Amino acid sequence: MTEIDYKNLGFKVRDAHANYISYYKDGKWDEGVLREEDTITISAYSTSLHYGQEAFEGLKAYRRKDGKIQIFRMDENAKRLQSSCERILMPKVPIEKFLDAVKQVVIANKDLIPPYGYGASLYLRPYVIGVGRNLGVRPASEYIFGVLASPVGNYFKSGLSPVNFIVTDKDRAAPNGTGQVKVGGNYAASLMSHEHAQEAGYADCIYLDPLTHTKIDEVGAANFFGITKDDVFVTPNSSSILPSITKKSLLYIAEHYLGLKTEVRDVYIDKLDELKEAGACGTAAAITPIGRIDYNNHKHVFYSETEVGPITRKLYDALLGIYFGDVEAPKGWITIIE
Repeated sequence: MTEIDYKNLGFKVRDAHANYISYYKDGKWDEGVLREEDTITISAYSTSLHYGQEAFEGLKAYRRKDGKIQIFRMDENAKRLQSSCERILMPKVPIEKFLDAVKQVVIANKDLIPPYGYGASLYLRPYVIGVGRNLGVRPASEYIFGVLASPVGNYFKSGLSPVNFIVTDKDRAAPNGTGQVKVGGNYAASLMSHEHAQEAGYADCIYLDPLTHTKIDEVGAANFFGITKDDVFVTPNSSSILPSITKKSLLYIAEHYLGLKTEVRDVYIDKLDELKEAGACGTAAAITPIGRIDYNNHKHVFYSETEVGPITRKLYDALLGIYFGDVEAPKGWITIIE
């Protein structure tokens, strides 16, 4: 394994020592094992390949200043994976099985967790897929649950620097569809808009609500938040967006750490003037400030296209401080890996 340059990690796959895999057959999960290879052999008839019967999660392990390893709110990822599995008729992964699998993978790859001070982490990708020889649109009878790992840096190359977004005319998920669960079809639907946005020089695109195309739903593969001119933290309310664990955490941090009022409500694309700061948030992105949103030939600049807004920076400092153990976390948010 080649030496890792932790200063220039980026967000891409790097080899790990081990990953976890477990099989579901005859109505139950097996014990699961750690193994070195990150490949799987499945039937070409698998429902995950033809009908999109698969779900996944994303979470991270961090190296603290004292050298200890910690994971952020992994019980929330376990619950959300169960919700995704339930929505597309896959067997739920028991919470304890999920937590144990993640811990095993972290311990097996502990020397790959970036040192404290680089702002980098070990990304963990739990997944569940329908497998076996199946024909016809129906749930599979066999499944695989796995956890992959890779050291990563920032999702957006800019790190904590404002980036620009453009509003797309395409939809990522339908109202009352699968937008509120983390399944692959939602991301497949986003590939074209993401590609077009990057080709035009933007970091990513903004999705509007699919029913009226008047309200902000999501920011590429992340959630949106804004700070109003009277210092209210706002984030969209929609039936077609994923309930982000990062966003849920920021709502708490904004209220209890920064003393801000918070609102989960409609954010209209033609009323961006009410916001003085804006950002994207998620496990991969953490917090990425939004400098400008372009929509219908109108360019709306928030705090600045080159500097981070003061409240966004405070949110970022508090969140990253909790991630790396420098700021005391609310009870139950952090799991220390011994």
